[in-house]
Amino acid sequence: MPRRLPLVIGHRGAPGYRPEHSRSSYDLALQLGVDAVEPDIVASKDGVLVVRHENEISGTTNVADRPEFASRRTTKTVDGVKLTGWFTEDFTWEELSTLTTRERIPQLRPRSATFDDAQPMLRLTDVLDLVRAGSLAQGREIGVVLEVKHATYFAGIGLDLVPMIEAELRATGWDTGELPLVVESFESTVLHRLRERGLPATYIYLLEAKGKPFDLIAAHGDAAPSYPATATPRGLDALIGTVDGISVDKRMILAPDRRGRTSGPSPVVADAHARGLQVFTWTCRPENAFLIPEFRGKGGKAAFGDYESEWDVIRRSGVDGVFVDHPDLGVAYFRE
Repeated sequence: MPRRLPLVIGHRGAPGYRPEHSRSSYDLALQLGVDAVEPDIVASKDGVLVVRHENEISGTTNVADRPEFASRRTTKTVDGVKLTGWFTEDFTWEELSTLTTRERIPQLRPRSATFDDAQPMLRLTDVLDLVRAGSLAQGREIGVVLEVKHATYFAGIGLDLVPMIEAELRATGWDTGELPLVVESFESTVLHRLRERGLPATYIYLLEAKGKPFDLIAAHGDAAPSYPATATPRGLDALIGTVDGISVDKRMILAPDRRGRTSGPSPVVADAHARGLQVFTWTCRPENAFLIPEFRGKGGKAAFGDYESEWDVIRRSGVDGVFVDHPDLGVAYFRE
């Protein structure tokens, strides 16, 4: 049976209800019927692929409360941004495995924060095995959308993510095409390198609403194309044959005006489809804090606004996949 569109993807599992990238976050996403889940990957000091949204982990683990790791706090520049904290590449996996996960935005999601410090960090292999087991248990295909984080930065410190990813996918049997696999990144060069290795996957180029990709800045300086320029018809022309699609900040579809009212859906989805490119978008969240002003309601940042009206604009665009933090809401709305 062909899949219905858009695909509903559990963004870091089900982080609307559980700390992101925790075991219970992924378990819940699978139970709630997502088509795929999205693990972000970074690397440990000894070359283990770790599932974290960022390599700086003070906001999502208990590392700051571990006195034996106090001396590891440092300041680094990652993709041109100066950060102070604790970084995965300064720890072995054995050390990281002793840390526990925490809710990243407890002020917005206090219920999720009640699960703080109850679960250890995960490796990529843990998530791949969990999704395969979930597919077998539920008797349906469940995919993985693997986001590669900071590839140029990691390569620059001697941790090339590409051979690590290839080895992991082959070791876990995710190199066969048996289950749906998407590889995405804000850096197109890592996508090209992985594709050249013959890994059967759908390769998706992530686009921010502003700014430029760090890999192309490193290679071309000011001449690097911006993300918005890549989303234009001319920019999309250059992607034909190099990637399978794009994943855009939802604002690029909603196209809010200066008052925060949508003028969308914008033509970006139709323009990409006309060139044979798939389009995903991120992130569909119901809280007022994440909605454009037109759809915010009463009750403060953590309260749910008129998210269905915002999601309607996204659905009408014809997008192929949506990332959601609350899988039950996403499945209910986009499966109507």
